[in-house]
Amino acid sequence: MGNRTEIGVIVVGTGFSGLGMAIQLRKDGREDFVILEKADDVGGTWRDNSYPGCACDIPSHMYSFSFEQNPGWSRAYSPQPEIWSYLRGVTEKYGLRRFLRFGQEMTGARWDAEENRWHVTAKSGDEFVAKALVAGVGALHRPQIPHLPGIENFAGSAFHSAQWDHGVDLAGKRVAVIGTGASAVQFVPQIVGQVANLTLFQRTPPWVMPKADHDMPGWARGLFKAVPLAQRAYRDVLYWMLEARAIGFNGQPWVMQLGQRIAKRNIDQAVADPALRAKLTPDYTMGCKRVLISNDYYPALARDNVDVVTEGVAEVREHSVVDAAGVEHEVDVIIYGTGFHVTDAFDTLEIVGRDGRNLAKEWATEGMRTHLGITVNGFPNLFFLLGPNTGLGHNSVVFMIESQISYIAQALRLAGDRAIDPRPQVQEAFNTDVQRKLSKGIWTQGGCKSWYLDAKGVNRTIWPGFTWRYWLDTRTVRREDYELLG
Repeated sequence: MGNRTEIGVIVVGTGFSGLGMAIQLRKDGREDFVILEKADDVGGTWRDNSYPGCACDIPSHMYSFSFEQNPGWSRAYSPQPEIWSYLRGVTEKYGLRRFLRFGQEMTGARWDAEENRWHVTAKSGDEFVAKALVAGVGALHRPQIPHLPGIENFAGSAFHSAQWDHGVDLAGKRVAVIGTGASAVQFVPQIVGQVANLTLFQRTPPWVMPKADHDMPGWARGLFKAVPLAQRAYRDVLYWMLEARAIGFNGQPWVMQLGQRIAKRNIDQAVADPALRAKLTPDYTMGCKRVLISNDYYPALARDNVDVVTEGVAEVREHSVVDAAGVEHEVDVIIYGTGFHVTDAFDTLEIVGRDGRNLAKEWATEGMRTHLGITVNGFPNLFFLLGPNTGLGHNSVVFMIESQISYIAQALRLAGDRAIDPRPQVQEAFNTDVQRKLSKGIWTQGGCKSWYLDAKGVNRTIWPGFTWRYWLDTRTVRREDYELLG
């Protein structure tokens, strides 16, 4: 038998969500919580993704906590080691180490109606019991690895970008990269100079905009350190510039036409070969899939040692990958740039609420439904951070997380010794409204399939519209939206 811990609040995950929640609990004077983390260090996505070239595609000064600004970002878009270091620094500064329980991967949670508490089980066999459960598990942590026919016969190394094998020396190797998502756009330019040749298997080309990245000048860092208000002003400017992009994503396609022209120029400047240009030019409206940013992706693909294959993978042999046209490509290493389980991110968690209701089963049949992306009817005192329909295509998710942690803190104060459960009609109204707005948006109208959509083609990932609207919607917990239990 494992150990049993009884506590007030269980927080799961140590990315921006989990750490932000823990800091908020401490600010509220609470010490009765634990943070469960499956790995052996904090950082979530920014700990796991250590592939070459990993960086954020939202400016660093916006992709950070508003209450914990970092004047020392080295670049406009900071690289992964800096973001990870920032999260570790925040952990130390707010004294979160003693609340952390490493090597504790949550496998399930069961609501006990008599006790009005959650019983959480971990892979280790330990049990944690608490009045409230806050899931900051995120959607970008379970790598999506496609099953390629014959992969078990492959004699070389094969790994996903989020599980980068730093022990494999790529120098002089023949490398196949499967997928052209946000990670591939970053790591392909970093490795293309060392490999003998690179075969890129592309299913759908992404729209790639130029990246306005640059070193943060010393004078700016000095100013931000000496005058924090100057950094706040800079952050505000970034916020409104990013926020303006929501107009194009939400039913104003002319804005996207403008973006497409810039992206096409990005291709034309780097790629002289008309056949390659045609392969790299998307046939759907920009924004339908995640818009990527890079200055070195197209130049990398234009190199002599790169081959872009659009036929798809038919099978893998001992030393090669065969495409659907029957062409055999000799390879030593396969790297998956195929993203993550997003719309089914919670399928592996066995969460059982009131009257034995199973969350994963309900979401699998009816689609993910919540109130504000945070609470779920039938699952009292269960709170999601960056839950369904609160992801973004245009601004910083850290802004969304901060809105949510303040909402949850308020909800916990409102509940007191009891538990809160959103009323079904309130949840229904929220979802109807979100889906109505999304139906006008680029994700539905843009003519593509993307990881934003679930198996039924419904967008369960993106928040439609401005983030300031979400901030307004979550500023106060409406007592009448909830039933109080116990």
